[in-house]
Amino acid sequence: MKVAEMMSSPIPHQQTIAAVATAVAPGQGGIAVVRLSGPAAEVVGRSVVSIPGQQLWVSHRVLYGHVMDESGKERIDEVLVLLMKGPRSFTGEDVVEIHCHGGLMAVQRVLERVLAQPHVRRALPGEFSQRAVLNGRLDLTQAEAISELVAARSRRAAQLAMTGVDGGIQRRITSLRERLLDQLSELEARVDFEEDLPPLDGAELLVELQCVRRELEQLVEDAKRGDVLRQGLQVALVGRPNVGKSSLLNRLSRRERAIVTDLPGTTRDVLESEIVLEGVPITLVDTAGIRATKDALEQLGIDRSHQALAAADVVFLVFDLSLGWTAEDAALLAQIPDDVPRLLVGNKADAQPASMAASRGNQVDGKTVDVILSALTGQGEEALIEAVLKTCGASEAQGLVVALNQRQQDLAAAAAIALARTQEAAEQKLPWDFWTIDLRQAISSLGEITGEEITEAVLDRIFSRFCIGK
Repeated sequence: MKVAEMMSSPIPHQQTIAAVATAVAPGQGGIAVVRLSGPAAEVVGRSVVSIPGQQLWVSHRVLYGHVMDESGKERIDEVLVLLMKGPRSFTGEDVVEIHCHGGLMAVQRVLERVLAQPHVRRALPGEFSQRAVLNGRLDLTQAEAISELVAARSRRAAQLAMTGVDGGIQRRITSLRERLLDQLSELEARVDFEEDLPPLDGAELLVELQCVRRELEQLVEDAKRGDVLRQGLQVALVGRPNVGKSSLLNRLSRRERAIVTDLPGTTRDVLESEIVLEGVPITLVDTAGIRATKDALEQLGIDRSHQALAAADVVFLVFDLSLGWTAEDAALLAQIPDDVPRLLVGNKADAQPASMAASRGNQVDGKTVDVILSALTGQGEEALIEAVLKTCGASEAQGLVVALNQRQQDLAAAAAIALARTQEAAEQKLPWDFWTIDLRQAISSLGEITGEEITEAVLDRIFSRFCIGK
């Protein structure tokens, strides 16, 4: 069943749903919002909130009142209430938002009071956004972009998400899909009425189809770079004990996340710190120094270091310039998985005579070092940041305007592959019928990106990844 059919069908989306639409944590947040959507939203709001004076329940007007307990005698919380009559609401249905005090207990008591009313149930994950799509308030790419905006970990990621919220992805995909629909209509006309129509220029048709294919392939490539901004990177700092990994973590984090001493083996566990470099969210992982040890606790940290190595997007192999490149450093380098990018970072440049550091450049004991720095003074920090962004391809993502998510990438890639098959059909001089098969597949894949051609089961699966209340 497609979205258009779902919108006209008697489905359970006519039920009234409720959930907390803001983050809830003890002692956090001045306010919280309980959101209701559905035909009984206003009735439920009137039932649980006592509005004093002559305030009228008018759409898009804020009311003041109190949420009362079941007996109507005890005030649960002092609230503001906003009624938004459909279709002028987020979901396109009647929506009531109860703005209560934040924290934990107040908002939970308000939600419990709402859910105790007849014809109201707790919203499923992403159900508010799903209703917005089903009711035509948003297309599927906009709903997904809202989720990405909420989850954004950097300003650049938020900017990319806002492009999707504003319909940038939808417009781009719809434009490509309409170009394919135009070509499909020409092909189908020739299949049915070829004798009554002028001949179709197959070469010109093929040029247009392959032009769309290349644009889709470019979108997929751009999206892979956008994943760096959206998902961030995990950077593991590895090296022998006491080479300055913890000092480097503290330097990049701009705070004392790790204990720094002259004693080797101080770091016994994996420490993490979240930073943002040039718009890219990065999780720095300071690992325990890898060496042979009989200390059971230190060995546990070393085991976790090996796990961090395997999971990292980029590895900083840090070594001590004052000791040079050692056999132990070479052994650590050999343990880094071949498919994980790595940067060799020579630390403690401040301990080296300036003349010696200048004379040898980035060669240490015959080994080419990517970055020479001092975690103590900050020397070489900018070079390190530039190197890691270049290594992971993040520097190429700075100019992105549109970035598809993984679901959209897969569908765009499938459409491009279908269009590539039309090239094979042309080379083999196959009839137009064969062209239409692949062209329809490409059009269908693009329609699934925007939600124009998608089943209810797939839609449920997409929104199940959203948080409750969204």
